[in-house]
Order: sequence, then structure tokens, then C-alpha cells
Amino acid sequence: MTSVKEFRVDEPATATDLGRGSFVFTDDYSVFDWGKMPDEIPDKGASLCTMGAYNFQLLEANHVPTHYEGVRTDGDIMDLGEALAAGTPPEEMVISLTQVPDLPERDGEYDYDAYHADAGENYLIPLEIVFRNRVGTGSSLRRRTDPADHGLDFETWPDRVVELDEPIVEFSTKYEEQDRYLDREAADRIAGTASLDRLEELALAVDHIVTDTAAEADLVHEDGKIECLYHDGQVRVADVVGTFDENRFSYDGQQVSKEVIRQYHKRTQPEWVEAVGDAKERATAEGIADWKSLCDTSPESLDDDVIGAARDLYCAGTNAYVDGEVFDAPPLADAVDAVGDL
Repeated sequence: MTSVKEFRVDEPATATDLGRGSFVFTDDYSVFDWGKMPDEIPDKGASLCTMGAYNFQLLEANHVPTHYEGVRTDGDIMDLGEALAAGTPPEEMVISLTQVPDLPERDGEYDYDAYHADAGENYLIPLEIVFRNRVGTGSSLRRRTDPADHGLDFETWPDRVVELDEPIVEFSTKYEEQDRYLDREAADRIAGTASLDRLEELALAVDHIVTDTAAEADLVHEDGKIECLYHDGQVRVADVVGTFDENRFSYDGQQVSKEVIRQYHKRTQPEWVEAVGDAKERATAEGIADWKSLCDTSPESLDDDVIGAARDLYCAGTNAYVDGEVFDAPPLADAVDAVGDL
């Protein structure tokens, strides 16, 4: 089980063949890599499943290979349109499965050679491919790089959002206790047999499709990521793409994504957020993989009005993105105004 969705296996993958399984989306949420938080956000799981399935069907229509097989409703596998016509937004997404070998770790060092020795030619690539269409004022990119590294005509990062003419693509680790960004040489080694150029090509294709779809709903697609599998010489987009948890969107300058809850915690629970940051820094310095074991502070529950506003934002945003009345929710502009008042 991941922090916000359950993982089920119907037919396990083998060294040569893909299997079949599913993601069951829950109403849990996670911020700052904490895992399951104290509260649930009603309808969040169905919102993410609907939006993710919608995007996968767009990708398939545009000849982008994926691991998506449909959604499951009342035991039957069907496409999203059939599920929505039945009247209930789906919460389970059916996917092809690949192998996910263990990633050995000792004293903070990860053995990717062992991972790929077990993976063979059928494996989940242990990378996240991150794309950015704009650089926000709080983006980690500003701390890690200079504008010139990306061909931008600034000596230093300006104190404003930077709109990019071309997306910036980066690679980060997926299975390490703390994600870290990689140069291309390190990313290429971790990718194994899979081509880094192909991973970048797929990330840009996904970014283009999600950006155009978001624009039709007056949403700005700011950044996101993909994960991929490698099977029999082909790279496919895996996990879930283009949802309000995987990507950042905004509407009229206001965030429409999990970032709303992240920023709310920063304002209302700064001691916990600071403790998380301190624990991660200490874990890095001491070579400890489990940073949470060093954090002696836990998050508190959200007020009901905050949970309700977050629920409406997820549901209204999904309605706008898929151009349908999937959920009973206010117009997106009203939902955005409500979270802006938190």
C-alpha cells in the first residue's frame, strides 16, 4: 500500500510477461512525504481516479503507451465513459503490472546494480521524471540551479514566477527514503536499460497533453511528473498522471492541487513542518534512511471547514478538467475563492 492508494495484484508479473493489478484510490492524503495524515478528504479518491483515467485515455488516443487498462466498477472493467454513465465515479483503476525488485540499502547507499540484476527486461524504472512549465518563487529549482543552467537570460532568479518558453525536465530518485535530484549521468545509470532520451520524450508528451487539456478549463498546468515501466524494449507511462496530487495547477493565480493543503500546514502547523525539515536534514547528514524516526512531532487534524473546502476544490477541479458534472460541487471559481479564504 502506498500512502494514499492501495495496490492490488490480480496476476503477478514474471521475468518476461506483464501482470495485472489495480490501484484503489482512498480519501487519504499525504504532504511533506509524511505518509497517511490524520484526516480524510471526502471524494478525493474518486476525483483522482477519474482524472487519472481521463488522462490515460487521452494519452492512449495520442499514441503514448501506458500501463492503463480501464477502471473497475462492480467487478467489471470498462472505460471511464462507461463507468461515469453508470452514475458512480470510479475508485479503482486497472493497470498492467511490471516487476519491482527490492532496492538494497546500507548506510544510506542504494544498490541499483542489484535492483537491475533482479529486474531483467521487465521492471519499474526507479526514477521520477519531473517537468516544469513555470518556476515558482518557492521552487527547489532555485536552490539547486542557476537560471543560466536552463538557458534563461537572468543572472539570478527574479523574485517572481518565471514563465518558461520550453519545459525544464529533471530526473529524481523514486524509491529512496528521501528523493534527490540527479544529473543525467546518474539518472542514466539508475534507469538501467531504458533510454533516458525516451523517458524525457514521454514526459514532454504527457506535459503537452495535460497542459492543453487544463487550458480548456482555464487551469494553468505548472509542473508535474511521470513514472515509467520498461518491458520487452518498450517504455510505458505508469503510476498515475496529471492529477491534483501528481501535478500542480492554478486557476486565476490560486493553486488547485495538493499544494493548497501543503501551504495551509505551513501557515497553521509551522512547528511540525520545521521538525520534518530538520529530521530530513539530520537523516541526510547521518546517513539514516528512515528520517521519520528522527521526527518527534506529529501533524494535527484539520478543521472541518478546511476539509470541506479541500473536498470541493478536488471535485470542482475534476469537473472542470474533464468537462462534466461528475461530482456535486460548486463551480471551480467558487471553490477556489473558498480555499483562498482559509
